[in-house]
Amino acid sequence: MIENQKIRPAQVIGPLGESLTLDTLPPPNTSRWVVRRKAEVVAAVNGGLLSVDEVCERYNLTVEEFAAWQRAVDRSGMPGLRVTRIQHYKSLYERQQKY
Repeated sequence: MIENQKIRPAQVIGPLGESLTLDTLPPPNTSRWVVRRKAEVVAAVNGGLLSVDEVCERYNLTVEEFAAWQRAVDRSGMPGLRVTRIQHYKSLYERQQKY
């Protein structure tokens, strides 16, 4: 019987155009999440390097927290991940939805 195997890439392209591998991702004990690190983790999931469940387990994140990162990147790119600007980008996105 043939098992359904997931084929994963060895590397993906990161948010700044660099190659990301499992070894170059932020370490699992990361506690200070800067924009670049968040964007790298989102790029790893989008590229198929890790699944959402693996990311949440590896970095001790909730699915909701990671989903918020993905939404921020989709809506505003890397600047949307800045904690100090969340409200600005949220209101900007809501205004865009009205028109």
